[in-house]
Amino acid sequence: MWQRSIKVTRTRRKDYPVSDFSDRLRIIAQFSPDEADKIKDILFGRLNSRLARWSPDQVELELSVKERDTPSQRTILECWIAKMPRFVATSTEQEIDTALVEVRDDLWNQINREVTKAESARKR
Repeated sequence: MWQRSIKVTRTRRKDYPVSDFSDRLRIIAQFSPDEADKIKDILFGRLNSRLARWSPDQVELELSVKERDTPSQRTILECWIAKMPRFVATSTEQEIDTALVEVRDDLWNQINREVTKAESARKR
């Protein structure tokens, strides 16, 4: 019996280098310019894998810290992705490196939930 072999391949969006997404980040007040590289290293180590499904020009990110070095300090990471709701991740952690990890992970989870929800809706 003759069997036909069909190779199935998935077309995958080009994997963009980390720098393409980190270039989409605006760092707002109360961060010093010499912190930028460290901030990008912390944020984009993990976020890059989640953002890889979009092209960099579809993504905007903004990082800010309010009332830095006070008990009411808040670190905020906002993200706008084409055809998605705005995402806002916040942390009240006083240690800035820990706060960056918290907002990065929170944003990753928010995007993941939205993508999963959209994929589930498409399957119905």
